[in-house]
Amino acid sequence: MTTFVLVPGAFHGGWWYEPLVRELRKLGHTAHPLTLTGIGDRAHLISASVNLDTHIQDVVGLLETEDITDAVLCGHSAGGMVIAGAADRVPERIDAVVHVDAFVPGDGDSMWDLAGEYWQRQYLAGTGVNGYTFDPFPGLDPRTTPHPLAAALQRIRLTGAAARIRRRDFVYLAAFEETPFAGTFERLRNDPAWHVHSLPYGHNIIGEAPDELLRILLAAAQSNRKRSTEPEA
Repeated sequence: MTTFVLVPGAFHGGWWYEPLVRELRKLGHTAHPLTLTGIGDRAHLISASVNLDTHIQDVVGLLETEDITDAVLCGHSAGGMVIAGAADRVPERIDAVVHVDAFVPGDGDSMWDLAGEYWQRQYLAGTGVNGYTFDPFPGLDPRTTPHPLAAALQRIRLTGAAARIRRRDFVYLAAFEETPFAGTFERLRNDPAWHVHSLPYGHNIIGEAPDELLRILLAAAQSNRKRSTEPEA
């Protein structure tokens, strides 16, 4: 059985993954849907100092505290920045990473830079309340909460250590309007280091097609089980 660590995107808590978590646990897997500092039921921890490093440490802390050494680490949207940082910090605890319509940064990138002008305007439009968070976009689930602005602005530092992780998947959701991920899809689709999937859904895959995401996560885990049980030559 596999341990899945699930990191949501901006504004969302671990609750976003509930339908997926139920199915993973029914199949006997361990699933940790993570709520990042300052968001959701942890919104009381928000401050101007909560940044990308804080969120990366949220994931690293879970992996270390639970002594997880075989994680399939999944990040949606902004969660791609977080899982990229965690994979770089503790690659020995991670078996696979799955970026679900998510940022895939290089060293020195920020979510702000990668998002492009359209989404930068959306972020700034919601910063008026306190200056260090930006508000959820209209039409999202009422459980969403403001997201720390510093998590979007801070540039990630990567050493390349994550290259040792066995498997990387990128899921492109082609029906997402104003998607910032088309360039990432084009960049990775022919890269032999990545398994790339294009699905005809919008950005909220949990709402539209959770079974498709379940299939991709199980495939990422299954390939390792198959390899580990093959007899040696």
